[in-house]
Amino acid sequence: MRKKAVLATAFGAAAALALAACGSSTPSTTSSSGSSSTLVMESSPSGPVSRDFNPFSSTSAGNILGSTNMVYDALLQFDLLKSPATTYPWLATSYKWSNNGETITFTLRSGVKFTNGEAFNASEAAWEFNLIKKNAAINTNGLPYAGASAPNATTLVINFTRPVYTLLYQIASTVMIPKGIWSKVSNPATYSDTDPVGTGPYKLQSFSPQAVFFTANTSFWQGAPKVSRLEFPAYDSNTSANTALEQNQLDWAGNFVQNIKQDFVNKDPASHKYWDYGLQTETLIPNLTKAPLNDLAVRQAISYGVNRQEISNVGEDTQQPAVQGAGSLTGITLPLDKSYVTSETAGYVATYDPAKAKQVLEADGWKMGSNGFFEKGGKPLAFSIEDPSAYTDFITDDQIMAQELKKVGMDVTVTGTSVQKWTTDLQTGNFQAMAHWGNGGPTPYFLYDNWLDTTITAPIGKLANGNYERYNNPQAENDLKSFAATNDAATQLKDVVDMEKIVATQLPVIPLFYGVAWFDYNTSKFTGWPSPSNPYAPGEPAGPFNEITVLRLKPVK
Repeated sequence: MRKKAVLATAFGAAAALALAACGSSTPSTTSSSGSSSTLVMESSPSGPVSRDFNPFSSTSAGNILGSTNMVYDALLQFDLLKSPATTYPWLATSYKWSNNGETITFTLRSGVKFTNGEAFNASEAAWEFNLIKKNAAINTNGLPYAGASAPNATTLVINFTRPVYTLLYQIASTVMIPKGIWSKVSNPATYSDTDPVGTGPYKLQSFSPQAVFFTANTSFWQGAPKVSRLEFPAYDSNTSANTALEQNQLDWAGNFVQNIKQDFVNKDPASHKYWDYGLQTETLIPNLTKAPLNDLAVRQAISYGVNRQEISNVGEDTQQPAVQGAGSLTGITLPLDKSYVTSETAGYVATYDPAKAKQVLEADGWKMGSNGFFEKGGKPLAFSIEDPSAYTDFITDDQIMAQELKKVGMDVTVTGTSVQKWTTDLQTGNFQAMAHWGNGGPTPYFLYDNWLDTTITAPIGKLANGNYERYNNPQAENDLKSFAATNDAATQLKDVVDMEKIVATQLPVIPLFYGVAWFDYNTSKFTGWPSPSNPYAPGEPAGPFNEITVLRLKPVK
């Protein structure tokens, strides 16, 4: 899930906070959205991008702009809006488990070709999964691959070193790359992939740092998409992206828009629409390898000292609800996963209590200095929260947190940076604290795996694919493995409850609010969008779900 921008048009204190991080109000590119056959879509403001579409790199233009799944297909697609999640046959038409969950066999679609004419088959897919097994840097989910084989052209067999029943979402979401190109690549993690070749519905048409265009793949295995051309503008800020949205230069955006009804919907109620759905929990991520956030008492004080409702009301315009009520401190996404909150974890409530925050610090040996900030051992209780300047709702959230925490004796500052630097700093551990979204999936496993899994983290300076705070808890590791290894609902519930307790008591991440899939769109040119009455996919314009949506769209006649 990607975090998106904010339109800073609110008045009063909210505007004062947001406008400080806005940047230019001029669109970074001249949109071609006047063409009825071109869908202009924006996943996240990024500023100029480099010509890199590596699907394994989180900093590639393809992943930042949200175009990866337009070129590269996965084995299966999923609709997370339904419980249980709906599975769509894609490059694979079916699958089955065997060997007590240590083997999965996919039946692949025949006759599929990459856009360079190379055939896609089970041998190609098996080669890729073996490549991932050998290269930890592109095994972004840390899956325990033992090896893959292809008994015939349409049968793909993947073996694992342990049972992984519940990891279908991660396994089958792997996008397929052509062996003929990638087998010549020395380092798949850093390969720039300037001319991407996949089996997906679109091909790269033209590139500039300000905008990337894709044209329909007329040989696509589902048939040529009805939307003949895609444009991904690289907007330089939230302001330029939302200006384009308001002025009908942008058809589909993944933005948080302040005062969305007044500033977007009401300007053209017949065509301007939005529909947001909560899919994950957003948190403050502390770097657990550095003082002072490696101190549990400090993290507890932060949790007591931040006013989550104020963050939701001002920073997120109430569109992303504050975590609150039974089980809210566990990080579980509510109400989506309310069935996982039990009597054991209902009492873990995210509470705003500044006085309690000070008491926790004093009990831990922190002393209030003459400057109004706590210190211990001659060192002040000070840290910085880093987030992209383009994500001005996050910057506003951070500024609210900094103001609230200063009241309880913490010297907190806010650092705005670029999306690319922020992403790299997150992965390498070059930060003190960051606000960040969680990892959605069919069950809470995927949320907790992203926070607690030691197999996807890395030492400071190395690229982590999750667990960015560098948390290590053997009990959490056992719970993750146990959940993945069984289909027994009672065992899975016990494992989730264990992880709920770990998050609530140890605060490896500090839950803030429930993150939605931002979905702002214009119906004047295209029809077929997902909706509450037809929730076939989350409507956000980021991958992998945006491919499902694009293939359902048709130009308005």
